[in-house]
Amino acid sequence: MTSWAVEPPLRNPVLVCAFEGWNDAANAATDAVRFLIRQLNATDIGGLDAEEYFDFQAARPQVEIAHGVVKKLRWPTTRFAIARVARAEHDLVLVLGVEPNLRWRSFCAAIIEMARDLDCSLAVTLGALLGDAPHSRPVRVTGTAEPELAERLGLQRSRYEGPTGIVGVLTDATRRAGLPTVSLWAPVPHYVATPPSPMATHALLDRMSRLTAIPLPLQSLEVAGRGWQQHVDAAITDDDVRNYVQELESRYDSGDDLDGFPDDAGDDDQNDDLDDDLIDFEAWSDWEESAWESDDDGDDFGDEFGDEDDAEHDAEHDAVADDGTSDDEGDRHGARESDEDELPSGDAIAREVERYLREGGSGTAGGDTGDDN
Repeated sequence: MTSWAVEPPLRNPVLVCAFEGWNDAANAATDAVRFLIRQLNATDIGGLDAEEYFDFQAARPQVEIAHGVVKKLRWPTTRFAIARVARAEHDLVLVLGVEPNLRWRSFCAAIIEMARDLDCSLAVTLGALLGDAPHSRPVRVTGTAEPELAERLGLQRSRYEGPTGIVGVLTDATRRAGLPTVSLWAPVPHYVATPPSPMATHALLDRMSRLTAIPLPLQSLEVAGRGWQQHVDAAITDDDVRNYVQELESRYDSGDDLDGFPDDAGDDDQNDDLDDDLIDFEAWSDWEESAWESDDDGDDFGDEFGDEDDAEHDAEHDAVADDGTSDDEGDRHGARESDEDELPSGDAIAREVERYLREGGSGTAGGDTGDDN
């Protein structure tokens, strides 16, 4: 067993964990931890042996070739980092990785052992799921916590029951180990599922900041969120699509669907044919990179985690579709209210906005957004 120790000792540290894959719609949760790594200049202190927890046929290593020669081989991994936060009562211990394929109990036990060695006083797990949430409204964070803490955070209690991922298992394990635990979840609009989702990432970090009383520089995420929202608005030109979004807004405003998640958000069947449900905002990525990053440098998030971390982020964009929704998304909408029968399905929305982007609309929207900021 590895003995985790840092000098000087951390100040009443808080453990914050996020994992790519099933728990991480639009990479909103892992982008939150990457944001912390970058903005707080976190330092890598090691990680877990990938051989112990991954099936490399399911989570394949990524190869980088230059001039016909293999330059790098990047493996899925789980890394730990520490961030010493000035003007705050707590430092942070950050866990960033890919949802493991094997030995989940041992995986959680290893993280708990590290948290104990570093005297963590609280664990915060972050997750995101695709849901019936409108892109045009503030993100309602849901989760699990002790009643008093949930009330102080203004946290909507999750009503979900069903299959879970490594975030749910780790949350249960830390609680059983006697470490106070809060699990924060953000809904991502299922019709805008392509990373990034800056509004969801901002919502998770804002709740975490309030929970820990750690001030965080979230202005860049606010700017990115406004640009993302404008970009989606510009992409939705079809009247039927607008009507569908207005229906979601009406539900949100009336509180009929407080958590924003579909009834079967955790169903493994949601992973089928994810690509059919995605809106590919290719024009967004260039602007988002400039708005998202801090002004001091142009490096990727989590430089301290090295190439392995970058590979995890990139590989999940291409290879992991664990947080999608099923092709019968529209059927679920119709089952909820009879007057929704004529509304388009999630697939129809994706196709309509994808058509808009393909015909050149995205270039204008993305350019305008970039110029505004």
